[in-house]
Amino acid sequence: MQAAEPARLAAAEIRRHYHAQPYATLVLEGGYEEAGDQGRYTVGPGDLLLHPAFSAHRDVVGDRRTYVLDLPLPFDGREWPGLATVADPDSLVRAARRDLREAHQLLVESLVPANSNGADPADRLAQALSQDASLAIGEWALANSHSREWLSRRFMRMYGVNSAQYRSEARARQAWRRIVSSDAPLAHIAVDCGFADQAHMTRSVGQLTGRSPAAWRRAVTSVQEGAAQAL
Repeated sequence: MQAAEPARLAAAEIRRHYHAQPYATLVLEGGYEEAGDQGRYTVGPGDLLLHPAFSAHRDVVGDRRTYVLDLPLPFDGREWPGLATVADPDSLVRAARRDLREAHQLLVESLVPANSNGADPADRLAQALSQDASLAIGEWALANSHSREWLSRRFMRMYGVNSAQYRSEARARQAWRRIVSSDAPLAHIAVDCGFADQAHMTRSVGQLTGRSPAAWRRAVTSVQEGAAQAL
């Protein structure tokens, strides 16, 4: 039986980093700032940050004593909200100390999606890119009365990555979710996700996940066939 315990976060500015495995972080005490794939959040007790597979984020943890509880999420193609809340964090902690499966079930049943409080231009651009990975950054900047150069510098400072790479990773992540959660032809997914062609998607997904779309399809098929044989 697997279990988990709360951990303390040390005061630090943590550079943008990647996680292949999906997980959720419940803030129990204190708080910090996270700039990730769906925007930038300042979180406190009761807030829940959800990190899908192959997510990336930058964190700034201040001097306040901060405790969090990390819980694994299913490794699949579902879309999670970037930020949520839970009404009873203590119940999640108690469940996690007994059994991670119980904690995960409670988390899914009790989370309430929350909106980002980011009104900064860089945050609004991040949210726009996470919703539309084909967005033209220069056109968005112009439509919102910003120069692309100024916006790019601000985005890099807040998110630890340039906006073009952020967009590229958002597109690859969207494609990966479609690849593992549907049986749509890979060429169709490439077009739907805004890639120039299937080869472009293959390169992008491979760079982000370490496997090609075809390899992911074979892995999903193998898992599904194994589950069917076990019935």
